[in-house]
Amino acid sequence: MVVCVCNAIRECQVRDAARTGSNTVCQAYQTLGRRPKCGQCVTFARSIIESERAVA
Repeated sequence: MVVCVCNAIRECQVRDAARTGSNTVCQAYQTLGRRPKCGQCVTFARSIIESERAVA
């Protein structure tokens, strides 16, 4: 599933970033070499990161 249309970031990429230590959306995007643009994805990306952090 696409999380960020502006940057073509998929859910699996956000999950991988969270598993490798990204605690925030900005950290996850930096890990992927990108940054949020329009911001509509931030809430969804945050929920993905939180769910991955809860499992860890």
